[in-house]
Amino acid sequence: MHDLTRSNWLGLWSLYLREVRRFAKVWNQTLIAPVVTTLIFLAIFALALGRAVETVGGVPFMEFLAPGLITMAIAQNAFANTSSSILIAKVQGNIVDTLMPPLTAHELTFGLAMGGVTRGVTVGVVVALAMAVFVPVHAHSIGAIFYFAIATSLMLSLLGIAAAIWSEKFDQMAAVTNFVITPLSFLSGTFYTIDRLPPTFQHLAHLNPFFYMIDGFRYGVIGHSDVDPVIGAVVLAAVNALLWGLCYWMFARGYKLKA
Repeated sequence: MHDLTRSNWLGLWSLYLREVRRFAKVWNQTLIAPVVTTLIFLAIFALALGRAVETVGGVPFMEFLAPGLITMAIAQNAFANTSSSILIAKVQGNIVDTLMPPLTAHELTFGLAMGGVTRGVTVGVVVALAMAVFVPVHAHSIGAIFYFAIATSLMLSLLGIAAAIWSEKFDQMAAVTNFVITPLSFLSGTFYTIDRLPPTFQHLAHLNPFFYMIDGFRYGVIGHSDVDPVIGAVVLAAVNALLWGLCYWMFARGYKLKA
């Protein structure tokens, strides 16, 4: 068993601070840009469907839409933080600066992932505050909001680590974003309830882990969910455990990291 007293706490803290300072230094791109993008989405749907679709699941459409957009902003920015950190280091040839310090695979995973979680949650808070000016943003369950925001950020941070280690160039990372992250995000019930889908597609939606992060966070905000939030919490915990194991294995083996 790993001896926690021998953990490199200073190195871990330094790695975490590096990741946080990376996105904080360019806050106009990492914090303000997601706010603008999310508000544009909100305006488009308000103008296109605001009068045609007044309620969804008994909830005013814009109030139903808001939690999904906030969750998407959290997820996309958590993924961007870890994926860009590792891939840029690999392409520039300075990934050794991350691998050489006496940090275990678990510590590398934790430090990088927590940087992504911090960015994801920070973006979520900023986006929610900006959105509250135009749409009522409630807090049905603070515990659910907190859990699903953290679980969402962690899942996408770990996915970003794994994708960046696997990728050898920006084209491959773009493929992951375009063919994995974006489709799973938009088909996760962000803009609709899955009971509107045919039975076959409802079953497929339940296989999408992104569905549970959207549904759980929406429950925390407005109290509406398509599945029991406890099920969503368990699914996200299981997915995060699997992704953590994958990232640990990649770092421990030096998969596509060492010549």
